[in-house]
Amino acid sequence: MRIDTLSTFPHMYDSVMGESIMKRAQACGALDFHAHDLRDWTHDRHRTTDDAPYGGGQGLVMKCEPIFEAYDDIASQGDAPYTIFLTPTGQPFDQGVATELADKSRLLFICGHYEGIDERAYTLADRCISLGDYVLTSGELASMVVIDAVVRLLPGVLGDEGSAVDESFYDGLLEYPQYTRPAEYRGMAVPDVLLSGNHARIDEWRRRQSIERTAHLRPDLLECANMTQAERAFLLSLGIDLSEGA
Repeated sequence: MRIDTLSTFPHMYDSVMGESIMKRAQACGALDFHAHDLRDWTHDRHRTTDDAPYGGGQGLVMKCEPIFEAYDDIASQGDAPYTIFLTPTGQPFDQGVATELADKSRLLFICGHYEGIDERAYTLADRCISLGDYVLTSGELASMVVIDAVVRLLPGVLGDEGSAVDESFYDGLLEYPQYTRPAEYRGMAVPDVLLSGNHARIDEWRRRQSIERTAHLRPDLLECANMTQAERAFLLSLGIDLSEGA
């Protein structure tokens, strides 16, 4: 997959893309990453990317001209990118959206800053995404979260292909508790089942822990979670009846 970003602070990506999973993804050829500086498509000596809003008001608005010119140049470099804007008005980001984006061959993230972006630039968008109901300094930060969630789903990136499947939200549930050595620490012991070597029992325990944890911490996820009738009966034993929300 190729991922391009267009922003006024492209060096914000240096540390994130040069470490850990993102670095490994590029080293193994799963990811081809390019961060572009929007100022490269400005034409004044101050390299201006923003201006005061029409109608008055606080802050500055990112100009549409450099965004359109940059898009034309970047999009001409290979396959047309699936273009994403990070904005509070966008679709809430979740694992389902990450999975959809992981199937694309090329993504382009256009990152806002200041008070916002000239509305005309959004005509370039294939999708607008919001991380949540809060405000960040810039779209670069939001795009890093989306990129990380997407890239870890690419084949070969995590090494163990089962890793992504076992993680939280893959099937609509939170992940089960994890433990490692030592088996006991400060009076807290690892559950006996995990030391039993009985993989069938371990799988059953993990699944039930996942369901129970979701029920307690994120009950809003249960309605759309992938569960069997037996697992829904287990929820009833916990005092949770999904049919009451229907």
